[in-house]
Amino acid sequence: MPKRVRKAVFPVAGLGTRFLPAAKAVPKEMLTIVDRPIIQHVVEEAHAAGIEHCIFVTGRGKGAIEDHFDSHFELERTLEARGKTAELDELVRELPRAGQTSFTRQQAPLGLGHAVWCARDIVGDEPFAVLLPDVLHFAPTPCIGEMIEAHAANPGNYIAVAPVPPEQAHQYGIVGVEDAKAKTSRITSMVEKPKQGTAPSNLHISGRYILTPEIFIILEKGERGAGGEIQITDAMKRLAETQPFYAVRFDGTIYDCGNKLGFLMANVAYALARPDLAEGLRAELKKLV
Repeated sequence: MPKRVRKAVFPVAGLGTRFLPAAKAVPKEMLTIVDRPIIQHVVEEAHAAGIEHCIFVTGRGKGAIEDHFDSHFELERTLEARGKTAELDELVRELPRAGQTSFTRQQAPLGLGHAVWCARDIVGDEPFAVLLPDVLHFAPTPCIGEMIEAHAANPGNYIAVAPVPPEQAHQYGIVGVEDAKAKTSRITSMVEKPKQGTAPSNLHISGRYILTPEIFIILEKGERGAGGEIQITDAMKRLAETQPFYAVRFDGTIYDCGNKLGFLMANVAYALARPDLAEGLRAELKKLV
């Protein structure tokens, strides 16, 4: 019987140079979208999809992430003493249960593929998800949840994709598929930032993956790709020589919080989705524009 996807890897070791000076002392993943850190939104997506174990691949200066997903005795007791039960209940509700989170270090910035490889011993011999922590997939149904359902019906490797304007395809990792209009389709090719006019489709890789553990055997070799780093796309292309890869089309909105405009738009979108904030925010936005 095929193993189900229970574990998710979150590569959070990046330096966040595009958000300096804000990210100098605060991990970029801890910058807030409304009232939650970016990384918490991504973890909530994983939990909503049934992920049981979250594996964070961290680096120097990322201790705040580990603290965020731990209990805070003094804060909890203070909220209790002041009768702030709603705030306390929310903190307790969102706290992972004991043993549901693991943290491992990527000591050097050797690329996304290397970060995933650092989680190999915790993942073990089972399929697993990878969620990039600075890309938010905004939709009623969790993106990774749709992928897990597809994997359960037809085991293999899965990549979330979304359309971009064809003239922008050269800026992204692009996949070619058997049926570009289907919700799920087998991948026929993967190209990292193709030259303009040569992309096999306009479906870009959007930062959500389900991979089989055989990817670790390829990553173990440490082969360098673009930028002298160990690239996950290169390893996936090698794995695709022996295993099927499928694209799952995401139909919601994607916010790349790795850049300032995407981060700002995510704050607006998530706030407008909140009944307690939407009306006031719309009024304030009208004043600004």
